[in-house]
Amino acid sequence: MMKFEVTILGSSSATPVFNRNPSAQLLNCNEKYYLIDCGEGTQQQLTKYNLKAARIDHIFISHLHGDHYFGLIGLLSSLHLNGRIKPMQIFAPTPLLEILEIQFKYSDTNLRYPIEFFPIEADESKQIFENQDLIVKTVVLNHRIPTTGFVFQQKPRQRKLIKEKTEDIPMAYYAALKKGKDIEQSNGEILRSEDFTTPAEPPRSYAYCSDTMYDERYFETIKESDTLYHEATFMHELLDRANETHHTTAKQAGEIAKINGVKKLLIGHFSSRYKTLQMLLEETQSVFENTELAVEGRTFQL
Repeated sequence: MMKFEVTILGSSSATPVFNRNPSAQLLNCNEKYYLIDCGEGTQQQLTKYNLKAARIDHIFISHLHGDHYFGLIGLLSSLHLNGRIKPMQIFAPTPLLEILEIQFKYSDTNLRYPIEFFPIEADESKQIFENQDLIVKTVVLNHRIPTTGFVFQQKPRQRKLIKEKTEDIPMAYYAALKKGKDIEQSNGEILRSEDFTTPAEPPRSYAYCSDTMYDERYFETIKESDTLYHEATFMHELLDRANETHHTTAKQAGEIAKINGVKKLLIGHFSSRYKTLQMLLEETQSVFENTELAVEGRTFQL
């Protein structure tokens, strides 16, 4: 099975609290690392959980509130000091490039490696990245400043050969069989793909919704995701505060998961007012049972 998992590096909201860092997650797809947001202390969290920062080649920043990117300059600087030379691709709101350039200008830092910056806009959902494993598209969220979530969608995989059944047929046929194509041999015999292969795993999807208030306009983009991460900053008793700050309550996060037919929900971005998180989990589970807390150090199979 191709690896598709996310490790939580930070789950707190605006201010860090004991044992909870600001937002950051590391997605592992087929042993390639993708960093999602980069709150303060992210590089220390990578070290703590034995995740090699040097393997990160793509960074996705949802918006420019500090708890989602204040760790980025430190991370990029450490990679420079450690001798990185391969490019780093950053997908983020346009002004972040100016922030990085000013920081490096006044610290007289000339990175050893190139930054390939891809500006993202929060006007409509768009595909922003594609490689052999993944397609990434944005989710237009409703927050106080332009904010996007991200959907990481695996690409369909080829069918798998059944080793004991393919030993006596030419290897030249393997590629076609894995693509689901039947082969007619010169003697008229048909080699049926389904006789020599097994179906590939269905492609999975991970939707990341950072800071946002409840807003049906982004529902279509996250619909039927295998796993949804959604912020749940407050208990529902503080709904007025959630609306004022453009955030979501735990109950609302459960409703969003239920309405959109997702299979599993992770909640995070917890307010520092909550020293324990069980009540947030219970409130969400009262609406959507298959919910877990996105707490530091946990790795979830997606």
